Amino acid sequence: MKKNIAVLFGGVSSEHEVSRRSVVSIIDNLNKDKYEIFPIGITKLGKWYWYCGNIENIPDGSWETDTANKKEAFISPDSSVHGMLVVNNGNCETINIDVVFPVLHGRNGEDGTVQGLFELAKLPYVGCGVLASSACMDKIFANIILTAAGVKKARFCFIYTYDFDKDPEKSLDHIEKSLGSYPVFVKPSNAGSSVGISKASSREELIKAIKIAAEHDHRILIEETIVGQEVECAVLGNSEPIASIIGEIAPANEFYDYEAKYVSDSNLYIPAHIDDETSALMQEIAKKAYLAMGCRGLSRVDFFVRESTKEILLNEINTLPGFTSISMYPKLFENSGIPTPELLDKLIDLALERFLKNEK
Repeated sequence: MKKNIAVLFGGVSSEHEVSRRSVVSIIDNLNKDKYEIFPIGITKLGKWYWYCGNIENIPDGSWETDTANKKEAFISPDSSVHGMLVVNNGNCETINIDVVFPVLHGRNGEDGTVQGLFELAKLPYVGCGVLASSACMDKIFANIILTAAGVKKARFCFIYTYDFDKDPEKSLDHIEKSLGSYPVFVKPSNAGSSVGISKASSREELIKAIKIAAEHDHRILIEETIVGQEVECAVLGNSEPIASIIGEIAPANEFYDYEAKYVSDSNLYIPAHIDDETSALMQEIAKKAYLAMGCRGLSRVDFFVRESTKEILLNEINTLPGFTSISMYPKLFENSGIPTPELLDKLIDLALERFLKNEK
């Protein structure tokens, strides 16, 4: 019997458009002989719909105007429903869901919020739980936890926007004293796909960067600039994760920002230009960090390799990485011998395994 898979996309997030591209790749690669697929689109305004039309209408957003093929629908938080409620002409239909696949990046999808809904509904779902999703999404909390776990990070400090507004000089002095020199990277603590991130090479640029980051969060992370390679490792599993081959990014822009990830032609190298010993060590660190943060299902772990010392520094963990045609996560596992259809099968199986073991 086929499993009913609810695949969520869109969302109230700055990464709404990326999600639309990811979900088409996932639907294309899900085995139609094994799964009945129910695409659920969430608009930028937060409206939920079951979309039954041509998935080619999803990437550009035109699915939203395809009124003949969408119905109001949502995952019910009532655990007795165990699935999706569809509203049609005043009537309400229940569709049982076996597994939810939230193809939602950034806020309201990768930060523990929607995972909380699935927990209330008692539905198995792909990816990390509430706490791991929330902690990994929050760059400041993630840095603190990983540092405590013995995982090396770039030097960092953080400020609150209300402190900066009250006494800018005090905040700027704190940053300069903590990090020592420019340039630095300024990041909103909660935002995905490098949204709101700037590089500052002077106090004047630092002020501008803080104001940009403050548009996305009231807590601002500031990190030293690492001169070196940007490399990534995909991780798959629950309590016994496996790590993929290492990939390397040569950003089209000055750093791997949103445009470099999804618009410009950044170069991706698989395998990365690093030696076997460094690669093996990075895989072990990726798994260590994954478990330290309580990750389950999947995550992509991003690193820097410092040019001067070859020191490995963890940058961040993405708990719902992109699945677009140019995304690293599926490419890394494809090059590790796990093609995307098989990878998706494993993710669904891991969701069911975690649910049966009641792992949070």
